[in-house]
Amino acid sequence: MRDRNLSLRVQSGPRKPGACNFSKTCYLRAMASYIQAQNLALTFRPKNRDPVTALQGLDLEVGKGEFLSLVGPSGCGKSTFLNVLLGLLKPDGGDIRLDGKKITGPGQERAMVFQEFGLLPWRTVLANVELGLELKGVPASMRHQRSSELIKLVGLNGFEHHYPHELSGGMKQRVGLARALATDPDVLLMDEPFAALDAQTRDLMQLELLQIWDRAKKTVLFVTHSIEEAAYLSDRVIVLTARPGRTKSVIKINLPRPRDYEMRLTADFNDIKATIWNTLKEELIARTGYGA
Repeated sequence: MRDRNLSLRVQSGPRKPGACNFSKTCYLRAMASYIQAQNLALTFRPKNRDPVTALQGLDLEVGKGEFLSLVGPSGCGKSTFLNVLLGLLKPDGGDIRLDGKKITGPGQERAMVFQEFGLLPWRTVLANVELGLELKGVPASMRHQRSSELIKLVGLNGFEHHYPHELSGGMKQRVGLARALATDPDVLLMDEPFAALDAQTRDLMQLELLQIWDRAKKTVLFVTHSIEEAAYLSDRVIVLTARPGRTKSVIKINLPRPRDYEMRLTADFNDIKATIWNTLKEELIARTGYGA
């Protein structure tokens, strides 16, 4: 049997006082910790309905420049965590920090790319990309230059003056990515950005995202329900438990970069997918009872 340690490392288990969160090898301490969430908790309390605890005891660390994916059962708090990190939701307990500073609200160093695109239909591609810079008061000439560079980066040269209804789904997502990058954030948060795309376009966008990430040198947190997508894109994959969400396992993806589509056909890649699936399956069974 092939040694699976060549392609992945799984870090899991309870935390001991004074020990690393997930591994005796102290993997997370060995890398520069840029984003830190400790014992994070958040409960939604809607009127006239029972409270829903989305996160409870979530510990998570991300290195600067890392590409990290979050997978877990539906409703386990993946998107909630991104919104806490973005500063749109305030946790009930625990601590979350960026570069050592506590997050208390939105900041220019973080930007989100959504599944729904969120483009303004009355604005052209160029005007949509410029939006964040315009809100910051950046002069028109500088906005135009920066946005034009990003439109070229995401492969939309020649479409600057098109409107969203004239674009395909993949092209709209490229505009959303360029708009997020326009303000030059340090952290890019991506909430299932390719979920609405057809399979071929999704594969293409994954490859383009890796190329852009390599050039832009951003820290990326990527939420997805696709195990293959998480394994292909990431440096590490964090599997969350069923609600309330907390870290179940951290899977290190030891595959070379740059990555190409053919890598998905290798035995090592399939071993990684199987490890993520087997870890996630336990939570899916716990949540639904199916297969128990």
